[in-house]
Amino acid sequence: MRDTRESRLLLVLLIAVAFALITVDIRGGANSPVDGARQAAAAVFGPVENGVAAAVDPVGNAIGAVRDSGKRHDRISALQAENEALKQRLGSDARNRSRLNQLDSMLKTAGEGQYGIKAAQVVAIGAAQGFSWTVTIDAGSNDGIQRDMTVLNGEGLVGRVTTVGPSTSTVLLANDPDFTVGTRMEKSDELGFATGHGDRPLSVQLLNGKAKVNPGDRLVTFGSQADKPFVPGVPVGEVVKVDPSGGDLTRTIYVRPYVGFTKLDIVGVVVQAPRTDPRDQVLPAKPQPTPTPTVTVTATPSGTPNPQGNTDIANQNANGNGNPDPNAKPDPADGNANPPAGNANPPAGTNPNANPKPNPDGNGNANADGEQ
Repeated sequence: MRDTRESRLLLVLLIAVAFALITVDIRGGANSPVDGARQAAAAVFGPVENGVAAAVDPVGNAIGAVRDSGKRHDRISALQAENEALKQRLGSDARNRSRLNQLDSMLKTAGEGQYGIKAAQVVAIGAAQGFSWTVTIDAGSNDGIQRDMTVLNGEGLVGRVTTVGPSTSTVLLANDPDFTVGTRMEKSDELGFATGHGDRPLSVQLLNGKAKVNPGDRLVTFGSQADKPFVPGVPVGEVVKVDPSGGDLTRTIYVRPYVGFTKLDIVGVVVQAPRTDPRDQVLPAKPQPTPTPTVTVTATPSGTPNPQGNTDIANQNANGNGNPDPNAKPDPADGNANPPAGNANPPAGTNPNANPKPNPDGNGNANADGEQ
């Protein structure tokens, strides 16, 4: 539309008419004269407005979603980071509980043996294929660690210190082929020397070739001179196999060590030996065998026996209660409580009180009344 004088005059006229209608509508209130026109316009343009809104709303929602996507992404990232932190915290708590249990068990072992120990953690492990079985601990000369000190944990003997640095030390494990320790059998005190065989049981050469050893017997360290490299009484393992004695001066047995050398974490270095040999005191108590329940079956008769020694069902009362007839008497002929059928009365012509006597005349005849 071209900007002319007529168009501007029309625009001013329309504005004036609009203000007049607004003034009349406001002054009229509920009875406004333009109310009918407003309702007619609503009826005509209402559906058009709804259709336009339905078409425009998805576009508006999409625009809002794009506008809020950055905030949502930041919220999701924050929640993911919080979830990872919680997972790490849970894992750390489980690991801390495991270490706490290991430390508690080791302190208990040290207390029973009266060992003065320095706790340390395994920070590295040596190669086990073709090399020595060794681990590195985070304690060294600055912590009072010296070469040839005994290393243990809550389960038993771990090894001995071979190399010491300012803050770390190397420990030769008890399952290394170059490792040898003096042992003593529980109760019998038989002495021997244990040697490592990697992931296989330790072999122990007993000095007494005729020593009586059984699977399940346990061994502890015998101890070294001046308590280096080994202090006495540290649990070593349990016998799993005994070679038959062939008359040799020594006898070989195989011992499963108490310590799991592939899962070491918290260990203790014995920096002070016990004043007295603890001998078998550090060994854990043997588990008590579970008793086997014994069932005793007692046979009970189903009926009451006949006092006369007759258990024949035919001689019981007719009521079937299994009680004997108190009036029954045993028949000397068959032992039945009741007399045989047909024998209740004596034969006719026979005096039941007759007492036969021999006939003086020898004819053997007797009178019916019992007189000769």
